[in-house]
Amino acid sequence: MPVRVVEGSAPSQVSGQDATSGHALPSPCTLLSVGRAFAGTQNVSSLQKDEAWRVNVRIQGCDLDHGYLCGTMEALNVPLADTPVVTFWEGEIVDTKNYTFYTGKWEATPEDDIRHWSKFPSFSPLLSQVEADGGKSLDLSNYPYIFMRWKEQYFVNVGIDCGLTIAGFYYVCFSFSDGSINGFYYDPNSSPFQKLELKSTNEGQSGLTLLECNSPIDSSLLSTREAEGPLEPIQ
Repeated sequence: MPVRVVEGSAPSQVSGQDATSGHALPSPCTLLSVGRAFAGTQNVSSLQKDEAWRVNVRIQGCDLDHGYLCGTMEALNVPLADTPVVTFWEGEIVDTKNYTFYTGKWEATPEDDIRHWSKFPSFSPLLSQVEADGGKSLDLSNYPYIFMRWKEQYFVNVGIDCGLTIAGFYYVCFSFSDGSINGFYYDPNSSPFQKLELKSTNEGQSGLTLLECNSPIDSSLLSTREAEGPLEPIQ
C-alpha cells in the first residue's frame, strides 16, 4: 500500500530438497497455514526521500488446491495516518496449474512480469522456461520457494481518501528454508520496485503445526467488505 503518487516439452523437474541441508521440504500447509503471522518492513522510498514502514501480515485463508490464499496487511508509522492502516489482500499462488508467472491483468505486461520476478535470485533457474511458455511446463510442487501475487482488495479500517493506494499488487517469493517473504510492489503510478521484507513470527509456537489450509477467512473481514462495497482504483 504505497503512498499515492503520480509518476510444449515434458514437465521440467525442480529440486524438492533444501539445497543447504538435503532434507525434504515441509508441506506448504505448515508454513502458509491460517493464522501464520509475519513482520517486517516495506520500503516506500521515492526520488524525494528514503522511507520504510513497519508491516505485519497475517494469513486468513488458504486453498492450495485452487492456488488461493488471503490475509491482512497492517502498515505502521504511516505518515499523516493517526492509526495503523490495515488492508485485506487476496493472493494467487504460481503453481503452473491455476496460475502461471504471467499476470495477464492489473496493467502488468509479460515484460513487467519477467522484470519483477527476476529480482528474486530463486527465480533465475526458471527464467528460460518462463520466457518460453510462462512456466507452464515446470513442476514447482517440490521447489524450495513459492511464488505468489498479492493484490490488496480494500482498506479495512480507513477510507479510500487516506492518501494511500491499493491499485497495484505485489510479486512475492516465500522461502521454505527460513520462512521469509520478499516482495516487490508493481503499480505504474507508484515508485518502482518498492520492496517488502517479512520474517515469520510464529517460530516455536502453534503456528508451526499442520493446520487446515482450506479454512474460511475471518467473517469480520467479509462483513467489512460488504459494508463498504466495491472500491474504485485510485487514479
